[in-house]
Amino acid sequence: MDGVSTAQPQRHPQQTGHRTAPVAFLKGHGTENDFVIVPDPDNDLDLSPRDVARLCDRRAGIGADGVLHVVRSAAHPEARRHADRAEWFMDYRNADGSVAEMCGNGVRVFARYLQHAGHTGPGELAVATRGGVKKVHIAKGTADDPDGGDITVHMGRALLPEKSVTVTVDGRSWPARNVDMGNPHAVAFVDDLDHAGQLYAAPAYAPAAVYPHGVNVEFVVDRGDRHVAMRVHERGSGETRSCGTGACAVAVAAARRDGADPSVTGLPVTYTVDLPGGRLVITERSDGEIEMTGPAVIVAEGHIGAALLVRSETTDG
Repeated sequence: MDGVSTAQPQRHPQQTGHRTAPVAFLKGHGTENDFVIVPDPDNDLDLSPRDVARLCDRRAGIGADGVLHVVRSAAHPEARRHADRAEWFMDYRNADGSVAEMCGNGVRVFARYLQHAGHTGPGELAVATRGGVKKVHIAKGTADDPDGGDITVHMGRALLPEKSVTVTVDGRSWPARNVDMGNPHAVAFVDDLDHAGQLYAAPAYAPAAVYPHGVNVEFVVDRGDRHVAMRVHERGSGETRSCGTGACAVAVAAARRDGADPSVTGLPVTYTVDLPGGRLVITERSDGEIEMTGPAVIVAEGHIGAALLVRSETTDG
């Protein structure tokens, strides 16, 4: 257990209301699930929920579905226990500033940033998240695009709580499969993705007690053998172009529906999952481990305008 100090902490200029140091950022996406990436190896930045929401604002900020705060595990109190297994911690925040356990597309983009910054290369990588340490494999790119290889994330095993759920949009209701990928999902198979409506607001679900902290809701249609398409409403972000943990939850739910549960058949099963922003390939192995493979791209980098992060009051004592 870390000791408690009563001494005044040494304030980094970026932590105060009078920011003097520029704050670097990058912008990246995985199947168009986009993120503001904030490198902060020593955890000097104090990103408040308001800061995150302003960064993610698509009109007044940079615009994104979430923020990837890049910190060394040893420097973050939530990740120090993982420091011997993973050098880097993905401190992920939703677009509304709330903290999330995991983000599958985010892990791929996080890994791409580490490659882009020279912290890692093609091959194996471990990333600490609030949902545990995730193993990542970065494929080799081509001569024309050396950083363009697909990224595979070992997402762990799904949990399948038995509690039944119903989701409702615009007066239509569907039974939904309850799938936990380190964060909660409700997967509903529908006849037409348009039935999910605009998804500006979170779909209603019942009983509410099943998801006391909210839920990601996926709407799914079949496209072919082991091939589905989906839309998703992510808690804290609204409808997004893609959701990695959601695609995994969809593949798990589809395998059970289709009688292809690897724990029963003893055989791995792979689903192609089409999302509005692109395509992911999800494999559930016979031991229950789930692998997600897809692209990740860094599209821009620069410095955050001071007005976005200046506090209304200083944080000095």
